[in-house]
Amino acid sequence: MRAVRRAFSSVLLAAPLLVAGCSLLPSTRKLPVPKAPAIVQTADPGQLVAQLNQRWDALQTLNAKVTIQASQQNAAQGLETTEPTFPAVILLRKPEMLRVYGRVPVLGTPMFDMASDGKRFTTYIPSRKQALTGSNALAKKSANPLENLRPGFFFDAMVVKGLGPDDFYSVTSDSETIEDPAEKHLLLRPEYVLNILHQKSGSHEVKTAREVIFNRTDLLPYEQDVYSGDGQVETQVLYSGYRDFDGIQYPSTITIKRPIEGIQFVLTVLSVNQNQNLKDDQFVVSYPADTQVKNLD
Repeated sequence: MRAVRRAFSSVLLAAPLLVAGCSLLPSTRKLPVPKAPAIVQTADPGQLVAQLNQRWDALQTLNAKVTIQASQQNAAQGLETTEPTFPAVILLRKPEMLRVYGRVPVLGTPMFDMASDGKRFTTYIPSRKQALTGSNALAKKSANPLENLRPGFFFDAMVVKGLGPDDFYSVTSDSETIEDPAEKHLLLRPEYVLNILHQKSGSHEVKTAREVIFNRTDLLPYEQDVYSGDGQVETQVLYSGYRDFDGIQYPSTITIKRPIEGIQFVLTVLSVNQNQNLKDDQFVVSYPADTQVKNLD
């Protein structure tokens, strides 16, 4: 009788739920299963760092022809402005020399010319008859976000530097589920996350300087996040579509995001030449004598 009363009580308690359309039984539904890659490579932390250092050590100069599309977001107004895509040439020479010159679409006339020796930079804008110059280190912020950009972020985006003698590091493994827009199914992307750390002087505190994320199908970097001293992401770089450019594996698309300024650059790489002889005068910007020069220091 006690068993009967318990069963009857259960029915009475369940009645309101049944009336409301609720079920006391678990339900099962089929979820999409991410497709795993056919090959997943394995490397220990030392091997990852050695590979990164080897690629960095093998690079002395870089000469790349690209197209660039720039966009800027105004979060307060909910607006995004996208500029027309333009062709550009990017020159790099270690340790930190950089030259970027862009051309007006279709016309091919100079749009801007920027050069840096790693300490100071100059950017010449012919349409404004203006040149901007200053230290590579940002001393004071301008109300114009574009004037806060320094050439160093471009250098750091085009190449993934190796680790220095004072760098600490750790490696974690993870996986990410992404959507394949062409095949309309989910893909599982196994990855290694290399955290590059700097120790604060006179302290046990360490801070993340960079994160380099490797795709385990080929052990090539597909993302790099560069942090400021206060722990904010200054630059996020996405690398995709690695191709063989004259014997070197290099991404065909590089997306550079600057979250603080709300600026993004999408580079489509057309050609890459590594370790050509690049002379000092190829990293010098010249401009007419009547150019207005603005010092950003």
